[in-house]
Amino acid sequence: MTLTSILVFAAALFVAAGSPGPSIAALVARVLAKGWREVMPFMVAMWVGEAIWLSLAVAGLAAVAESFQPVFVAIKWIGVAYLLYLAWKMWFAPAKVGGGDLPESRSAAKMFLAGLTVTLGNPKIMIFYVALLPSIIDLAGVTLVGWAELVAAMLVVLAAVDLAWMALAAKARQFLQSPRAVRIANRISAGTMAGAAAAIATR
Repeated sequence: MTLTSILVFAAALFVAAGSPGPSIAALVARVLAKGWREVMPFMVAMWVGEAIWLSLAVAGLAAVAESFQPVFVAIKWIGVAYLLYLAWKMWFAPAKVGGGDLPESRSAAKMFLAGLTVTLGNPKIMIFYVALLPSIIDLAGVTLVGWAELVAAMLVVLAAVDLAWMALAAKARQFLQSPRAVRIANRISAGTMAGAAAAIATR
């Protein structure tokens, strides 16, 4: 991979990942509701999901992905259902002031699964890697080293974008110092999470 190709890929990914979508909405909503610690498995799963899509595109498996479309449709609806479940829990969550307890390992596993299903079933991400990426980079000429370079560039871009969104949401959460403010934040987060589910479901 040439440096120019990697920079073009990184710039295109930065624009695509930086624009608010269902995954970012879910990420921000979760940080507002529970804090940044609980959202880490969700965010890592988002990166793993994008690495899977990138690998499929580089391996020339776009046609295979189309052949297994029902599988990805099922993954999409699993992600939608889980986002709606999280929205329901946020809406009825008690208005406690403070950061709350650290998530259990079981909760971390569930958050990772949620992040993975949301990313694999997100049409915006699918289109970028399966449809747009081949027009940005000559995937036929990508070697194993080139794939590793693309994955590294992807992780750098996604980490910068997602951590920035997470930091902004965490900063906003610091202002929640009353039960009423916490309740309002929970309801807004629930609405955002439900909106993210609706955005994925309608595409």
